[in-house]
Order: sequence, then structure tokens, then C-alpha cells
Amino acid sequence: MKLLEQIGLTALRRLDPETAHGLALKALNAGLGPRGGPITSDRLATTVAGLAMPNPVGLAAGFDKNAIALHALSKTGFGFLEVGAATPRPQEGNLKPRLYRLTQDQAAINRFGFNNEGMEPIAARLTQRPIGGVIGLNLGANKDSGDKANDFATVLTRCGPLVDFATVNVSSPNTEKLRDLQGQAALTALLARVIEARAALMKPIPVFLKIAPDLSTEEIAEIAEVANRSGIDGIIATNTTLDRSGLHGPHAGQAGGLSGQPLFERSTRILAQLAGHTSLPIIGVGGVGSADQAYQKIRAGAAAVQLYTALVYGGISLAGEIAQGLDDLLKRDGFASVADAIGSGRGDWT
Repeated sequence: MKLLEQIGLTALRRLDPETAHGLALKALNAGLGPRGGPITSDRLATTVAGLAMPNPVGLAAGFDKNAIALHALSKTGFGFLEVGAATPRPQEGNLKPRLYRLTQDQAAINRFGFNNEGMEPIAARLTQRPIGGVIGLNLGANKDSGDKANDFATVLTRCGPLVDFATVNVSSPNTEKLRDLQGQAALTALLARVIEARAALMKPIPVFLKIAPDLSTEEIAEIAEVANRSGIDGIIATNTTLDRSGLHGPHAGQAGGLSGQPLFERSTRILAQLAGHTSLPIIGVGGVGSADQAYQKIRAGAAAVQLYTALVYGGISLAGEIAQGLDDLLKRDGFASVADAIGSGRGDWT
């Protein structure tokens, strides 16, 4: 991390977290972030669900909810980007404050509730997306929707032609009854609706399913079974957790989803278990804050990884640092490619 970025992060951490996040996006758009583009090499370049990526380190959904910083983010070290979540209609989300830093734990708790400008403004920005690169959209449902499956399909129909992949997000803990859609019958019906909408696109795109970390062994197996026969192209594991074990500081008991370092072990074990039930590519998310953690996710069974909360503490340059460090680790262990390393250490997590 450069000195200027360290100074900027120190200043931002003195502000309310949500205000600081908005200013960070503005700073990126003003050209204050990395400008070299994705880190890549023969070892790092990979393909996930047919998507060619310069490296397997992606930006998780939630950082750029409204797709306002696509051009700036495309110049950073990320190999792919995911924006959103987008809902059919704009919504304010939950009342503020709704984002909390847990600095001692290198973590965050949020209860945003899918706050976003709605699919139309997001679609307008996606039409002006940077050329090249891999950009996906996280699909959401409006809080007051009586047919959440239709909401996912509606956003995919509108925005699918503008992105390279879409993610069905049934795992946010901040929209009432959303996680209920992870049940076998409800999930089967939901994914059938989404796949039907995908089939109607002029150019069908890969669809991923994002799951929660708060699942039993039996529930993981059931979700994998549904995913395997649904026609989706991959799974993102995992979203934030409701668990509060071992946290520190005054905000440890706040309601919402916990992300960051405390989630790493839980989400990686879920990932490794899931990899035993499916041959679909898995994107590992949860607690990735270093090259070693990204490498552990890949060795546990992930084809790629995503991060978000670690940027609060490590800055946007962290993406490039992780990608470069991952390249070094692959070389050290004699792997010619990311693909060769996938699942090579899964037994350590099962």
C-alpha cells in the first residue's frame, strides 16, 4: 500500500463507515486509485464458467451497488467485478446507521437491506461500461415484493444483455424471508424462473447462486443437489454470517451480516464441503484479506475468489497485491495454473 493510500484510509476511518464508503467511491472516480489494470500472468489467467479472467481475484457485490465506478474499478488489480445488488424498483434499504466497523476483528457488520437505485439507472450505467473485462450483476428482490422469484427474473431480463454474468442472491440476512428461498422446493422454483429468463436473452450468460454460511451439512448437500440439476453455472460461497462468536468492541452485537476475517474459516469449510457435492465452479468469498487466504480458498475447492471488507483495512490496491502474491504461491508450489491448484488442499477443510 502506498503512503497516499495509507493517509486516505486513516482519514476515512475517522468518518461514519457509510459516509466513508461513499467518499472512497468518489475518490476512485477522481482517479485516486490504482491505474495499471488487472494483474495477470500465464499462471493467473483462468476461465470460470466460460468467462476468461486475467486473474481469479474478484470484487464482491456490495462495494459498488449502483455501478457508479466501473471505469475506475476496471483499472485496479481485480480480475473481475460484481456490482449490485440491483432490484427492480429503487429502495432506500434499512434505517441508518446500518454499517459498523469491527477494527479489532478486521470485520464489518451491515444491515443495508438491498439499498440501491433500482435496475433502470444501473442498466443505464452498464450500457457505458468499460470495454473488455468481466463484469457481473448481483440480482436482488424488493423488500415488499410478493413474488421475489419474479424480481430476480425481471432484473436479469433488463440487465442480462449488459453484463457477463449474473448472481442470484438468496443469502442476504437483511431482507426478510429472503434466506427462506434456500429451501429445496423454493430454490428449485426460483432457479427455474431465472433460467427461463436467461434462456430468453439474445446471448445467455452464466448464472451463479450465492449461498449463506449459516447452513447445516444436510442443507449444503440439498442446495448442491438443486444447483446440479437447475442449469446454473456456478455457486458463490458465501455471503455474510449471523454468527457473532468471538467478536470484540462495542459494535459486536449489532444486527446484520458479519463479514471480514472472522468469516474466513466458516466460509472456507462450507466451500470445501460444497466442492464434495458438485462439479460446478465455486467462487470463494468470506474473509479473503491476503494472498495466502485466497490461495487457501482455491486449494479448498474455489475456482476464483472475491473480497470486499478487506478493502476497508487494506485499501483498493490490496486486489493487485493479492493477485501478485497468489502468482508467487502458485509458482512456489509448482502449479502451472490456478486450475491445477483447485481442490488440492480440500482435505485440510473437511
